[in-house]
Amino acid sequence: MTTDDASAPRPSRRRAAAPRKGDLREQAVLDAAERLLTSTGYEAMTVADIAAGAGLTRGALYFYFGSKQEVVTALVARTVERLWEKSRVAQTAEDPRHAIGTAMARTVDLWHEHGLVMRTAIDLSLAVPEVGALWDRTAALFIEAITAVLERAGVRAGDLPDQSAAMATALCWMIERSFYQASRISREELERASATCEFVWLRCAGLA
Repeated sequence: MTTDDASAPRPSRRRAAAPRKGDLREQAVLDAAERLLTSTGYEAMTVADIAAGAGLTRGALYFYFGSKQEVVTALVARTVERLWEKSRVAQTAEDPRHAIGTAMARTVDLWHEHGLVMRTAIDLSLAVPEVGALWDRTAALFIEAITAVLERAGVRAGDLPDQSAAMATALCWMIERSFYQASRISREELERASATCEFVWLRCAGLA
């Protein structure tokens, strides 16, 4: 999150230009794990593979993460934070049509960049409680944002089938599953799925 409050404390120029070595190494581990998801897959990749990809010894990696599962959980956390930051305009934009279009465009961009991480998160969400909690929390944030957009467009608040919260929940999981399936096929299929989901969201909001 960022702030425009001029009174908020700001880091010195020297600290901003010099991230801690530990932070850089942790990011290198996560970057290596994401590359290995593409080339090797979650089941086949090992802690030794991740350490080598990050330029660390296996022992050094254990200083930051206790297992492969912890590495992937941290990678999912980093990715869903970026996903939320890119698409949170849906919660803040006053014009519902603009909010929907911008949120969908930013979300599909991140799926293009990190779709494999997000598919891995979905695949692991039932088996790995930490990943499941992260994904459920992300879904809850999106449902809240979609609900707000629908209500700004005039949809009645409430949990009945034709009301904002129920519609937002259905839209959120429709988008997740549509993007999951389409991203396995091609970038073009992901773009088509995004356009369809945007149209459905607009129809739910009474804007198409």
